[in-house]
Amino acid sequence: MCWTAKSFIRGLSYSVKYCSKDNHLQKIHLYSKLKPKKCHILDWSGSTCNSTVPPGSILPWRFFSCKQEGTEIPCKIKKIASITTPELLYKDLLKSEQKNWNEISGRYKAMAKRIKKKIEELHKKYTFSSESPRIKVGESVYFEENGCIFLSKADDVDEGNVRILFSAEDLGFDDAFIQRIRISPDQRYMATSLKSENSEEATCVVMKLGDFPVVEKVIPNVFSFEWVSNDVLYYTSQKNLKCQDVFMTTFTKQKHTELVYTEQDARFFVDIYCTKDRRFLTINSNSKTTSEVWLVDCRHPFKSPVLVQARTKGVIYHIEHRNDELYILTTYGEPAEYKLMKAPNAGHLYLNVISFVSHSVQSIKLPAWACAFELESHPEHTTSTCYFQLTSPVHPPKRFAYSFKENNLIEQAVQEVPIITNCHTTRLLAKSKDETLVPITVFHNTNSKELHRKPLLVHVYGAYGMDLNMSFKEEKLLLIEEGWILAYCHVRGGGELGHSWHKDGCQHNKLKGLDDLKACIILLHELGFSQPKYTALAAASAGGVLAGALCNSNPELIRAMVLQAPFIDVLNTMMKTHLPLTIEEQEEWGNPLADEKCMKYIKSYCPYHNIKPQCYPSVFITAYENDQRIPLTGVLRYVQKLRKAALDHAGRTKKKGNWIPNIILDIQANGSHCDSSWEDSLNEVARQLAFLKKELEDV
Repeated sequence: MCWTAKSFIRGLSYSVKYCSKDNHLQKIHLYSKLKPKKCHILDWSGSTCNSTVPPGSILPWRFFSCKQEGTEIPCKIKKIASITTPELLYKDLLKSEQKNWNEISGRYKAMAKRIKKKIEELHKKYTFSSESPRIKVGESVYFEENGCIFLSKADDVDEGNVRILFSAEDLGFDDAFIQRIRISPDQRYMATSLKSENSEEATCVVMKLGDFPVVEKVIPNVFSFEWVSNDVLYYTSQKNLKCQDVFMTTFTKQKHTELVYTEQDARFFVDIYCTKDRRFLTINSNSKTTSEVWLVDCRHPFKSPVLVQARTKGVIYHIEHRNDELYILTTYGEPAEYKLMKAPNAGHLYLNVISFVSHSVQSIKLPAWACAFELESHPEHTTSTCYFQLTSPVHPPKRFAYSFKENNLIEQAVQEVPIITNCHTTRLLAKSKDETLVPITVFHNTNSKELHRKPLLVHVYGAYGMDLNMSFKEEKLLLIEEGWILAYCHVRGGGELGHSWHKDGCQHNKLKGLDDLKACIILLHELGFSQPKYTALAAASAGGVLAGALCNSNPELIRAMVLQAPFIDVLNTMMKTHLPLTIEEQEEWGNPLADEKCMKYIKSYCPYHNIKPQCYPSVFITAYENDQRIPLTGVLRYVQKLRKAALDHAGRTKKKGNWIPNIILDIQANGSHCDSSWEDSLNEVARQLAFLKKELEDV
């Protein structure tokens, strides 16, 4: 059965994409939902011809009506002898429509003339002359008129005391208009985009200002651009109506341009924008229904962008910044309309002081590097000051005081402990398997270059509702000084985000913690923090469950693993009720003796029970001979089984240079699960670091 012209037209779908007037992007696409198929085209003589129709092609159907002396009769259609190429079909259709319009347009001329005159009268009546937008930077004002950019002092604009900085016509852009102007903070450079009416792409021209402005750089195919600092410009590149790459170009003595962000999903369009306080550059990646924003700190333009919140399907959000707080316009939550929310910069530690008198809450922002808080003593109810210490894994304890009366923070200089200034702290959010956002705290040396080649040590715990230990350790600072990256993954099962965070990662939810850990490591690698062959995983005690589980499920993500007194034989341990903690810890792990489903679930993630022949990372385990919490027998069985599985895999593959991991167990006669002497602890740490350096730095 042949398609008719009407059925073909009904099969067409129209899509309109509209962008704001400011960026001059207005486009309409016409496309066909009809799939290519063999069809029979029936001409008016009744004969048929066969043709394969390419998708989106416009067939030369002619089914118009012409009025003739008050009656409607079908237009005469010429017989279609054959179909050649889509281009010829398009030209034939275009000529036919032009001819048809020429024949009927005369009847509309008089009416169109009258309407045009009325519109012109209304335009004169209601349209007021308006000046072009003016950009004020300090005491200077920049503005555009008739394809030229002018500079004037703020007080002299109306006096006509202006000078010309730029002329589109003089630079050979005769048919272009000025689309956007951006001035560098110190007013040494000006970037402007030029766009013709017949093109979607714009050209960015960077001028070095001064007594005699000169062209410094011309960048083709630019969509948006912003000055991040005095001599660093970020811009997006547009190709085939798509904008997915963000570049940084510098105008220092050593000029260079590099790619800083790429959007891999073709559904997303990327543009950039500086917050109104110029504190951050926002990299905005938006689809029609979902968005994601990355921030570049304008004070540190060469640092990697930081993710605000990973994209969640159906959630759109936009970012502004003011007074160290992010203002978020988002569709998140119910009702599904835009809402304005406010949030402190991600990951910052706050001191909340609650008054029992006024019932008010005072929130004091603590230093950005702070990760742990410890109250020195319990203040008396009559005191006006409380004292506490702040620390991080790489920052020694620093003493502070809070004044209740003055509501301010006082740094105590008694100890004169230097604050580490060459370490950068980054907070990230990784999207887990079930879309849950998992916090990560990352430390690295500010002077480090090529972070993707640096060793990365990932820490995890995720049990008992306890926070991951973020107190100061000398060995962590040592690693930072030697160029290592430290990452702390605050997975479910821990207590970082409250009671529900623990509940969502214990008993029948333990695998969620494993999903969280996997998502964190993948995100770190995706963002350029090291790569699998330079990555190690560290855990202690119950943290060994998730570390060991990841070692079984995704060994390709890490090169080495360091475990201290690890809990790695969960099922066998929880089956032995005579052990001192088994009954007590059933609320954390479940009771496999009373519940068969629980037994199967524990067995599905238990590190010992899931060892199999495969390519494992190297493993260094420190265990204690008299550990009452973690039976040494379980650790011994684990090491033997793991070593055998690694060797079995190496023997089966028999490839030249096949990787055989080092499986090392360091059993300490002294020390205990919770505490060791300073000397013993120092020796243990030294051996662990020696192992890590050998495994990661000698790759």
